[in-house]
Amino acid sequence: MEYHELTIGSAIERLTRREISAFELTSALLTRIEKYEDRIGAFITVDKAGALEQAKKADQDIAAGRISSLTGIPLALKDILCTKGIKTTCGSQILENFVPQYDGTVVSKLKNEGAVILGKTNLDEFAMGSSTENSSYKVTKNPWNPEYVPGGSSGGSAAAVAARFCCAALGTDTGGSIRQPASHCGIVGIKPTYGRVSRFGLVSYASSLDQIGPITRDVRDAAILLNVISGHDKLDSTSARVDVPDFTKALDFFEKGSLKGMKAGIPKEYLSTEGIDPEVEKVFNHAKQLLTDLGVEMREISLPHTEYVVAAYYIIAPCEASSNLARYDGVKYGFRDRSSEDLIEMYKKTKSKGFGLEVQRRIIIGTYALSAGYYDAYYGRATKVRTLITEDFSKAFETCDFILSPVAPAPAFKIGEKTDDPLTMYLTDIFTLSANMAGIPGISVPAGYSSKGLPIGLQMMARKFDEMSLLKAGYGFEQNVGLSRKFPDL
Repeated sequence: MEYHELTIGSAIERLTRREISAFELTSALLTRIEKYEDRIGAFITVDKAGALEQAKKADQDIAAGRISSLTGIPLALKDILCTKGIKTTCGSQILENFVPQYDGTVVSKLKNEGAVILGKTNLDEFAMGSSTENSSYKVTKNPWNPEYVPGGSSGGSAAAVAARFCCAALGTDTGGSIRQPASHCGIVGIKPTYGRVSRFGLVSYASSLDQIGPITRDVRDAAILLNVISGHDKLDSTSARVDVPDFTKALDFFEKGSLKGMKAGIPKEYLSTEGIDPEVEKVFNHAKQLLTDLGVEMREISLPHTEYVVAAYYIIAPCEASSNLARYDGVKYGFRDRSSEDLIEMYKKTKSKGFGLEVQRRIIIGTYALSAGYYDAYYGRATKVRTLITEDFSKAFETCDFILSPVAPAPAFKIGEKTDDPLTMYLTDIFTLSANMAGIPGISVPAGYSSKGLPIGLQMMARKFDEMSLLKAGYGFEQNVGLSRKFPDL
């Protein structure tokens, strides 16, 4: 097997048996990045020297018998996670030369487990987008077809995993930004429950919605990575004090080819949504039948406030973005326009030059919605709708273990196809936004292909802190879906 074909699970086995070295594995992936990166555009920063040094240390640890769960495993990180000594740009000109003095908690956890950090991946600026076309540095391309988007905002991480530049990656999900690119790139992405994973060191977009999660080649790797990054963190006030199970045990549930006893809810509002591509609908129906054959009981459920999700989200998220991004004023750190003659002019020019159009659009929307006289009419009302959405899910989970839906209404679209129509772009997240609004976990697993050979994913959502059910059902589905072509040929 080629080095780049190794998953986390298979790489750990071969490293432990000393059949390969971490240095060889890391070197092979760096060579693959050098060969194909210009074609894909997955990375903003590749830390070749740092990665090789970490790989050498991993080999020393393995030789001494000090083997942790990720020792010697090369990973990539979305460039919105703070990394000590490595640039963290958030895909924005305003942080073009920002080098953090500390690691985010998830980065520290990966390093403590012996992971090798290859570099930082491209993203929509400050995670605002669904296609990775809003980056200030480059447009990432879908490894299955470079004329198409990889999804977003974690498109760089998803493309890096699908192109097999790394064993796995971390992304962030504010409204579907892990699950949607995972779907478009034919890989696995999981958004954990809000609070399951520390957000310390994550540069905030919308603080009540953002969550860090794994992007991997299969469900087993997602469980392995989730084990490492989960847990309470005293540095994050939103971090939940809940026990962290061994998520790999969820995979043991699937025995003798059966998921008997599990119940899946099918939201009638999702299936009546206008604009679902017939190929997505076909793949979804096939997935339902496969899960039924595996013993899952299908039940129709209702999420009556679904029609308000997009509107409420695009009030709450921009409001929080307006607050979070106010700190980038040219005074404390980051880009500063030095042609200005006074402070107010400097503020204006710094933000106009440093932020891209989509970020500016969301800041303006959020600032307006939070302004005097409009707060209750917009943000206040949106938070009430959010409560109703959360209650919809709580009621639905009284009768089912997980909820089944498409990830996106259509397969990946062509680069440039929706850039001039932000409202249409926003609607591509219609099936994923609810999980963030309700704070519940969701997973995307590969389910089929379009007639153009583009991947289509299946989404499962579960009650808060029940990632185990998602991994059980996701693994059972993955083992039986029988996709003939798992990764693209570059």
